[in-house]
Order: sequence, then structure tokens, then C-alpha cells
Amino acid sequence: MPRVSRAQTEKNHALIKQTSARLFRERGIGGVSVADLMAAAGLTHGGFYGHFDSKDALAAAACALAFEETDQRWRDRMREAPDKRAKRAKIAEGYLSERHRDHSDTGCAAVALAGDVAREPAEAPIRAAYTAGIKSQAAMLADVSDAPTAQARKRQALVQLSLMLGAVNLARATKGDPLSDEILAAAREFLAGPAGD
Repeated sequence: MPRVSRAQTEKNHALIKQTSARLFRERGIGGVSVADLMAAAGLTHGGFYGHFDSKDALAAAACALAFEETDQRWRDRMREAPDKRAKRAKIAEGYLSERHRDHSDTGCAAVALAGDVAREPAEAPIRAAYTAGIKSQAAMLADVSDAPTAQARKRQALVQLSLMLGAVNLARATKGDPLSDEILAAAREFLAGPAGD
């Protein structure tokens, strides 16, 4: 059997991470086996351990990738905004959208994986990846805060992030009922107004 080139190995590695990031967000970490992940990536189950030591290691890498994707979406949205308040509103607008609610597979790992990560032991690799992702999101929000001190900017960012995550989680859990849309709209309105500051 011919050896896979280094370039192909790197492509396969990236494909496994991308596929896993999507499936973990969609089905949860426990809802997808290594065989499922490899099949979805179009690769053989036996090749998995040539890329990752364990499913736990893959979960951490996929989680980090999913946070990077969200961070990039936030940067793209903020680029269109003229000031800090508008930048915060752009982030909230995209995050608190029906599209984000309806597409957990491509949405933010923070909300999609929170329950799974909370059940993992403290030393699980995904815990560190998830915490780093939350810190990155909070820092991005703090950077566009108008609060007068660094401590106040961080607090405001944590409140905004918590509200967005909670609203999307509740909207997903109540999808199909008008309450779901109301939750998203109320959170968007709150964050856009003076009370959100």
C-alpha cells in the first residue's frame, strides 16, 4: 500500500478536526464515535490514531478550532461597524440570530459544547481548550466595551457573553414555540439598549 504524502497527511488531519468540530457541536461529544468521525471525514477508522492519541485529544483540538471560527466571524462582523457600541451590536446580532439557533453544527462552540464540557473531568484536555475559547471571546468583547476601567470592561464582557450563551441555549431548547424567537429578540434588544451597557 502506498504511503500517504506529508501534504496529504496534513490535509487529512485538518479534515478530521473540521469534521469533528462540526459533528461535536451538532451531536455532542458523547454522541459521536471515532468511527463516526472518520467515516464522516471519508477516512478509515484505523487511520485515526496516526493523527490523534485519543478522542479526548481530538475533542480539545476540534473545540479550539470551533472557537477560532467563531472569533473570525466576530472579527468579520466588527469590521463593518463604525464604533465600539456598533461592534458589540454586530456580534450580538449574529449570535442571537435564528440562523445561529438553528445551526449548532456551524455555530459557536461555547454554547454547543457547554454541557458536554461541564461533565468532563477537570484534567480533560477539552476543559483547557474550552476555557481558552471563553477567555478569547470575553477579551474580544472587553476590547469593544465603553466601560471606564479594565475591570468594568471585563465584567461587562462576561455579562454580555453569558447573556448571549444563555439566550441561544434557551432558544434552542424551546425551538418550535414562539418563545424561542422572543428569547432571541429580547436578548438582542437588551444588548442594543442602554441597559446592555
